[in-house]
Amino acid sequence: MPRRSNQVRSTLQQIQKQARELVARLHDEIRAIETDLRRLKDEESQLAKLAGRGDEVRAAPNGTARSGGGRVKWGTVLEQMPQQFKAADVGKVRSVKGKRSSEIFAGISRWVEAGAVKRKERGLYERVK
Repeated sequence: MPRRSNQVRSTLQQIQKQARELVARLHDEIRAIETDLRRLKDEESQLAKLAGRGDEVRAAPNGTARSGGGRVKWGTVLEQMPQQFKAADVGKVRSVKGKRSSEIFAGISRWVEAGAVKRKERGLYERVK
């Protein structure tokens, strides 16, 4: 009986060794690909600067491209709104273009909480004088 358990043990050890080697190779491949990706992003950034688009495209923390623009001055945006407006009207303002709808609705919610805007009905808002 001891002979069979030794065979099973040695087979298991061989499989574990192969698995460790595979993981090590995969790790090396991933590092190489990440290095290439960093190099390509640097090249993209340099080419964007040469093309005069240095501020328009920059990488987000998760690696995706996003448009520039920075922070929105929501008070200024509210001043540009008509007496009654919809969220789509807010999205047309230059400084808000390209923002996600969740960001636009968060801004509107802050206006409502501050008492600067009242919700008339679903999707329709009114500025408070």
